[in-house]
Amino acid sequence: MREIVLDTETTGFEPSEGHRLVEIGCVELVNHVATGQTFHKYINPEREVPEEAARVHGLTWDMLKDKPLFSDVAAEFLDFIGDSPLIIHNAAFDMKFINAELAWAGFATVPFDRAIDTVQMARRKFPGAPASLDALCRRFGIDNSHREKHGALLDSELLAEVYLELRGGRQPGLVLTASTGPVTTAVERMRVDRPYRAPRPHAPSAGEQDRHRAFLAKKVKGALWETLLPAKPEDGAGSS
Repeated sequence: MREIVLDTETTGFEPSEGHRLVEIGCVELVNHVATGQTFHKYINPEREVPEEAARVHGLTWDMLKDKPLFSDVAAEFLDFIGDSPLIIHNAAFDMKFINAELAWAGFATVPFDRAIDTVQMARRKFPGAPASLDALCRRFGIDNSHREKHGALLDSELLAEVYLELRGGRQPGLVLTASTGPVTTAVERMRVDRPYRAPRPHAPSAGEQDRHRAFLAKKVKGALWETLLPAKPEDGAGSS
């Protein structure tokens, strides 16, 4: 199963007010494992970047004015995401910008039902708790110390880890690194060396047989298994 973890950075909150994308970052997961395949583009927004937006992601007009337009990277972006589900933190925000940019560039929009919103997942799993990406990283012990500002690719990488934890976490002990040591089977790992001990006799003694006969005579009349007991020797039998 292929999924795409996606994040964007923008010049503001509403494309209807003329705000644009400035960065897209995507991380590919296959069977809930990151493959190392990514898509990352800085985008010329064709407008100034407001100071309040630049404080969030650190991207300014001077940094972006020589980057490609969204229309130049749209086909490559659509080819990368294919028809895979999109894992997005606060999906409504990113999807409205992606679809606005696609429409302006003359491309078909992406159906919203392809998006899996990790904010909603977190709120269902932890009602009333903070659901920001930073808060979820702290909850799951994911190192985000290098996240001084928002960045689409970095946030997608962090979100991929958060998403897997929200789904129930990685299986403990599922380590896929190579080992140079000897290979042992599960039975060998469980084996414990113990000193040899000779088997103990389990045949009933004469006294145990007598007590068992007395129990049968008192509790169970005519028991079939009574015939399996060795015959009781008569007093003095076998004596010379």
